Amino acid sequence: MEELLVTIARGLVEDKDSVTVTVDEPDAEGTVVYHLHVAEDDMGRVIGKQGRIAKALRTVMRAGANRIGQKISVEID
Repeated sequence: MEELLVTIARGLVEDKDSVTVTVDEPDAEGTVVYHLHVAEDDMGRVIGKQGRIAKALRTVMRAGANRIGQKISVEID
């Protein structure tokens, strides 16, 4: 799942080397939180107008996690 998030994010940003993902341990509900870090200049590209790209990114990640029986959340930092 981490590779999927990095691949999608690198396709959106200009500074591809600044894309990093950190993963938190599952919480009490079993949800794994992925923190996506991008360059400050690329933040708008990842979030999109009115958060549409961020919402689509989260939807794709949830669908992928659902296929392997996980619950995830994506935070964009």
